[in-house]
Amino acid sequence: MNKYNTIAPIGTDMGHAQQLLASGGVVAMPTETVYGLASNAYDPQAVSQVFAIKQRPSFDPLIVHVDSVTHAQAFTAPWPEAALELAQRFWPGPLTLVLQKKSLIPDIVTSGLCSVGVRTPQHPLALSLLQQLPFPLAAPSANPFGYISPTTPQHVQQQLGRHIPYILDGGACAVGLESTIVGFAQGQPVVHRLGGISLEAIEAVVGPVSMAVQSPGALPTAPGGLSSHYAPTKSLQLGDLDRLLMQYATQQVGVLAFDRLCPQVDAEHQVVLSPSGSLVEAAQRLFAALRTLDALPIDIILATPVPDTGLGRAINDRLGRASSRISK
Repeated sequence: MNKYNTIAPIGTDMGHAQQLLASGGVVAMPTETVYGLASNAYDPQAVSQVFAIKQRPSFDPLIVHVDSVTHAQAFTAPWPEAALELAQRFWPGPLTLVLQKKSLIPDIVTSGLCSVGVRTPQHPLALSLLQQLPFPLAAPSANPFGYISPTTPQHVQQQLGRHIPYILDGGACAVGLESTIVGFAQGQPVVHRLGGISLEAIEAVVGPVSMAVQSPGALPTAPGGLSSHYAPTKSLQLGDLDRLLMQYATQQVGVLAFDRLCPQVDAEHQVVLSPSGSLVEAAQRLFAALRTLDALPIDIILATPVPDTGLGRAINDRLGRASSRISK
């Protein structure tokens, strides 16, 4: 889909963004997690453009963005108590709640599911945009389906600049990982995707939670359910770095490191996520680091898991999904 002859401008004209969305158009907008490709969630034709621009399969549901719990309750059924507790604690923020939907939300948004993922983003421009619109915004990540999520407006422009009319500039994303997704089974929280809110933080509010299990080859039952996603175009291998270096000794490799350079590989072919060992910084830099490595003259990207606590679990989740993709 190549709709525009010019590359989408990057700017802060809220009025222009509102006008485009109100007329059924699509706009890239910032959130604290990643940049989203936004459309009127009540308008099936507008939402269909998002699927077409991203080349996203129709079976993969979208997340709907709102400015408040009150707005979300307008198109969802009565909430479980745990959902209210989580929203009160983490909204605005990187938490998506999967709730039973009303007919206001078209089936195209939810891929025919009777539930919808909804969240309030913690970004001033996104919140301001939502507060000035009479409808919520369906907004998956603003990138071609399956590729690395965008965390700057330039990332969006590079990938989708000829397919959209405008990119609302909110700077670099503060969190850098997609939202944590929590659904409810008989009122009990179930985590469908790890993300910007840690498992420990969720359990501190509602007690122990279970993790959803996605059967291989099964269609997603909530947004973020695909096992292969967030991938560079180059193959990414995840595991013990010494073993991987031996395995790919004849290839030109790049290394995604957590807190220190690997002495066996040229420094210019490496990206360190956080020299200080901060998982928060590592999360912020993850997708940009993958893009940097993907652009280098290398054959393959090698990565090892980060410490599997807090945000580290979500980072490892993204690395695992990126390594599951069979690169072209």
